[in-house]
Amino acid sequence: MGFGSYDESEQETGNQTDEDDDSEAVSVHEHDHEGEVSFESEASTDDLVGRLSEMRDEDEE
Repeated sequence: MGFGSYDESEQETGNQTDEDDDSEAVSVHEHDHEGEVSFESEASTDDLVGRLSEMRDEDEE
């Protein structure tokens, strides 16, 4: 059997086992959280926007 080839009977058996076995299923909602995030900063919006501009200028260099 060469690279990339497969035995069709093995492929069919593999699919049946995967469908029957849910023990390793991933729950996409396991770590969902609801809430709010807030922070306080003494910097003004103008200061923060200015710093962002500086950072972008540094990346361009």
